[in-house]
Amino acid sequence: MSSLSELHHTPTAAPVKAQAALPPSAAPEPSDSMRPINLLADLLETKVAATSRRIDIDPQRVQQGLGQLVLTLVKLLHVLLERQAIRRMDGGDLSDDEIEQVGLTLMRQTEEIDRLRRLFDLEEEDLNLDLGPLGKLF
Repeated sequence: MSSLSELHHTPTAAPVKAQAALPPSAAPEPSDSMRPINLLADLLETKVAATSRRIDIDPQRVQQGLGQLVLTLVKLLHVLLERQAIRRMDGGDLSDDEIEQVGLTLMRQTEEIDRLRRLFDLEEEDLNLDLGPLGKLF
């Protein structure tokens, strides 16, 4: 992977001469104003290099990854619909027939989500995103 200085090279810019690496004790300390820029450049270069190693262009895995993403979103919407239905039932906004209809619809949605999950060869936990410090999605 090329370095950031190579990525930002323009034809009109003067060529940059490579400097020999100095031992850490002999390297000049960057000025306080340059330190954040250098840290940002190092971070970006590390992230670009890591990303290029992780790109997977296998069509089957791309299809499965897209299916996993879509099913995760569908499941999230399903959970939100369930919670809304429960709130409406608890609030007395639904008749007995409407409660029955909502229950059947949610049950069919669950069955379809499970069918599609199996079609993409995904486990139930594959649809549960890790949100870092916030915990799991479901």
